[in-house]
Amino acid sequence: MSEQLYIYTWGNNSKRATFKGRICRLLRCGSKNTVAIQFVDNGEIAFTSRMALRKKVDNVQGNC
Repeated sequence: MSEQLYIYTWGNNSKRATFKGRICRLLRCGSKNTVAIQFVDNGEIAFTSRMALRKKVDNVQGNC
């Protein structure tokens, strides 16, 4: 089973703008919808709202 990856989607301030569009993995879930994430590109760890993440969809071959 492969680990689920996410894309950080918020960019409404200067800190979040640096995270926007980057791929991350979920490390821990906290209270009140808070999560710890680690970015895949450089290993940076950040704490944010779960609402800022969207599941990354891999390119899957369809039946068409």
